[in-house]
Amino acid sequence: MIRFFASVWSNFKEYLVLIILLIISFVLLSQNNSAGVQRVRSIAFGTFASVTSVFTDIFNVSNLKKQNEELRKTNAEMMLQISKLREYGILNTELKGLLSLKDSTNFPLIPATIVSKSLTKSQGTITLNVGKNQSVKIGMPVITDKGLVGIIFSTSDNYSIARTLTNVDLKLTVKSERTRENAVMKWNGDNLVMINVPKTYAMKKGDRIVTSEISSIVPFPLPVGIVAEIGNVEKGIFNEIKVLPFVDFQKIENVFVLGIVKSKEIDNIEFNFLNRE
Repeated sequence: MIRFFASVWSNFKEYLVLIILLIISFVLLSQNNSAGVQRVRSIAFGTFASVTSVFTDIFNVSNLKKQNEELRKTNAEMMLQISKLREYGILNTELKGLLSLKDSTNFPLIPATIVSKSLTKSQGTITLNVGKNQSVKIGMPVITDKGLVGIIFSTSDNYSIARTLTNVDLKLTVKSERTRENAVMKWNGDNLVMINVPKTYAMKKGDRIVTSEISSIVPFPLPVGIVAEIGNVEKGIFNEIKVLPFVDFQKIENVFVLGIVKSKEIDNIEFNFLNRE
């Protein structure tokens, strides 16, 4: 044991002496109350705190980014769950016992970031940083926790392009959640509108609009927007209903691709098939 300590002292005596002197210095500094020493002490503590804060912020940024993605995913899952529960609640008012059935909560959501936008007056599209390698396919809906953003219509290995609801080439069959009445919705260059709506329909301002189960694209009802205005009331046999979308297309940066297509046939369709609503 003595030989071991002698060997350590022989090899590291300079470092040991330095450590001992530093300890003695810190002890003397802590017991010294002179103004100069207090200034040195405050500067040292301030510098240490600043350096510690910088490193803490660096590590916290990555954690916050991960937590933010998890929260957005949770919000999107909750939106899907609420949408399905609202649908079940309306369809099964007289069969409340069915509401006790367990609903699946494991929605296949693929997180994505919008890398570019093309939001012209008629051709609203977004490019996402996910593609075939992330299991993204043509026809999959793009959503946020607010509701439907658009539909994937082109994919590459690591990127994909989606038509937003503000694209004149995208037409969807939607319905009023309250009245259950269906209509075709499209972007007319200025507004999102439901076209050729019979005047006999009971839709009114403030009605919540969701995608319809008879749509050939979207697999189940997703929130779209609310009825903002009913036009063409005085003439013709059809109304045109203006819909205010839930999603702000100018502000969105992060979305989810809902990893579901309604039919396997959609996997191989051309992009213009999305217009056959």
